[in-house]
Amino acid sequence: MPLRLDDKREVVAKVNAIAATAHSAVIADYLGVKVSELTQLRKNASKEGVYVRVVRNTLLKRAVQNTDFACIDQACVGPTLIAFALEDPGASARVLKDFGKEHEEFSIRALAVGGELLDGSKIDVLASLPTRDQGLSQLMSVMLAPLTKLAQTLNDVPGQVTRAVAAVRDQKQQA
Repeated sequence: MPLRLDDKREVVAKVNAIAATAHSAVIADYLGVKVSELTQLRKNASKEGVYVRVVRNTLLKRAVQNTDFACIDQACVGPTLIAFALEDPGASARVLKDFGKEHEEFSIRALAVGGELLDGSKIDVLASLPTRDQGLSQLMSVMLAPLTKLAQTLNDVPGQVTRAVAAVRDQKQQA
């Protein structure tokens, strides 16, 4: 169904607003996937803070101009589904990677992070990024490790003195 000019402007404005605030984008080929499956993908994605949309290539190219995702021009060939990660940079990659495991006809074409276009085979790199909560917990464990080691060392000093006194006592008792 052809889009009217006003509808096209609305699509471009919506995608441009999302792209301006997104952390990463994943482009996939959805040919052969049922509409009901794509609807389920959208529901799962929205729970993870990912905006998924099927967009015409010409409109997508226009929408991402003057954003970090202007580099995706080369990947806009054929039917295009784009997923923008709004909260967590790896969320879009994880959602589409999981969806791709269940649907053989679904393939990830490319991804864009920080103004760079990467091949779809690099999806594991982006998908393995920790979430915000995981990153904070890793940071806290790294910050806590030296303090824990210091406390263990200071706590061990009285134990060493006690063992040394016990060893001297045992040696005198044997003599």
